Amino acid sequence: MAAATLFSVATAIQGTATFYTPPYVPSSCNGFQDDGVMIAAASDAIWNNRAACNKFYSVRCTGPTNAGVPQPCRGGAITVKIVDYCPAGCQGTIDLSQEAFAMIADPNAGKIQIEYNEYTPDLKTMDLQGDRWRG
Repeated sequence: MAAATLFSVATAIQGTATFYTPPYVPSSCNGFQDDGVMIAAASDAIWNNRAACNKFYSVRCTGPTNAGVPQPCRGGAITVKIVDYCPAGCQGTIDLSQEAFAMIADPNAGKIQIEYNEYTPDLKTMDLQGDRWRG
């Protein structure tokens, strides 16, 4: 019941995730603002002419995209904030920070299948750094 009060959830969408490495600034959304490491870049599927900037997404690994790492998922979901744009030719629906990707999957996989959804978090549950969520 407590989880229901933390955020409003939409239906999960299927996609893929990749990751990018530091430096994470400047970003397309927030310039030189440090948004922590629980961040992501949006592909054209999400970007919508910058409308995705500073929106939060829940991302969960659902499986591999290749035979290289047959079981990349580590379980659980993460929350990331969209702070950047992954331009045309982007290999994933969401390009996660390296740290965010490593929380849900083995980075050796490089690319994974995911379920993701946008939601509006209860900002009272966010810590001061914006890197973790409390429940």
